Amino acid sequence: MRDTLLFDLDGTVAHTDPIHETVFRALFTAHGVALEEDFYSRHVIGSSNAAIFAHFLPDHPDHRALSAEKEATFRASLPTPFPPTAGLSALLARAEAEGWRRAIVTNAPPANAEATLEATGLARHFDLIVSGAALGRSKPDPFPYQEAMRHLGVTPDRAIAFEDSPSGARAARRSGAFTVGVRSSLSDQDLRQAGAHLTIQDFTDPALEPLLGAA
Repeated sequence: MRDTLLFDLDGTVAHTDPIHETVFRALFTAHGVALEEDFYSRHVIGSSNAAIFAHFLPDHPDHRALSAEKEATFRASLPTPFPPTAGLSALLARAEAEGWRRAIVTNAPPANAEATLEATGLARHFDLIVSGAALGRSKPDPFPYQEAMRHLGVTPDRAIAFEDSPSGARAARRSGAFTVGVRSSLSDQDLRQAGAHLTIQDFTDPALEPLLGAA
C-alpha cells in the first residue's frame, strides 16, 4: 500500500523554472559568462548550486555567497500568489482526507521551499520539508528521499515520488520509491531513461489515477 507522497519542488510543485533561469542568466551575465540557449535544461535543472557554480564560475572565490545571492534574488522575484501545478491542490486535499503522508524533497534551500509553498498556498498540506542543500547531500544522491522516509516512518514500498528532472528521478528511483516523472520541462523518454516508472503531464493526468487508486 502506497500511502506516502513525496514531491520535488521546482518544476513539480510549481513551474518556477523560468524565474530561476532569469535569475541565473542575470547573475552569470554580470560575471561575464556567455550562456548557450539551452544552458538551463543542460546544466541547471535538477543540479545543486555547488555543481552549477563550479561549472560556470570555477575560479570564483566564494560559491556560497553566489548561491545565497542567487536564491535571495529568486525569492524576491517570486510572485505571490503563484499557481501550483495543475491538479496538485486537489491531489493534496485528497491525500489529506485519506491520511496519506506528504513531504517536499528538494535540492533547494529550506527558505526557497517555504517561500514557494507560501506563494502557492500549499504550505499547510505538507508534513515535512527535506532539503538536500541543508543536508549537504543533494540529488541524484538518494539520501534526501531516504531521510524523508525515515522521518515519516515509512518504507520505500509505501512511497510515491514525483520528479521533473533526471537527477531527481535517479535519486527517487535509487531510494526505492515508485517514481513518477512530471513532464514540465522534459520528455517521457528523458524521464524514463533517468529512472521514472511512469510519467504524467501534470496532476490531472489520467495515467496517475490507477496508481493512486492502489494507495
